[in-house]
Amino acid sequence: MYIPTANRKLICRTLFKDGVLVAKKDFNAARHPEINVPNLEVIKAMQSLTSRGYVKTQFSWQYYYYIITDEGIAYLREYLNLPQDVVPSTFKKAARPAAAAPRFGGRNEREGGFRRDNEGYRRRGEEGQKEGASGSFRPEFRGGFGRGRAQQQ
Repeated sequence: MYIPTANRKLICRTLFKDGVLVAKKDFNAARHPEINVPNLEVIKAMQSLTSRGYVKTQFSWQYYYYIITDEGIAYLREYLNLPQDVVPSTFKKAARPAAAAPRFGGRNEREGGFRRDNEGYRRRGEEGQKEGASGSFRPEFRGGFGRGRAQQQ
């Protein structure tokens, strides 16, 4: 399919800038929502790059998801005349925050998560034993109501 050079460069520039591109499977759409070119031209340009191995395609729920490969980065650098230090935004490392604010109770997640003031929730006896039934408690199940038991008269 013939795609004007200006549109092809705009599609490639957007793909290289983000590292990914999404296109709805609507061949009759007048324009792509992010790029000012027809949606059919976006899909066909990406199909061409996929067949050459420069882009990986994933299709789900009537949307095409295009992810640039390492070979695609090298090809688009040459095609768009970009320097070596320019990389797509998906390949950039995100700056991590210095330190997370402490959670409830002054403890963060690495120190065992947050705890509310419920230390006294389970009380213990004088000797440090848990409360509960005594050792001589023996529950007795005589059978009850249910399907497996015959009815008594």
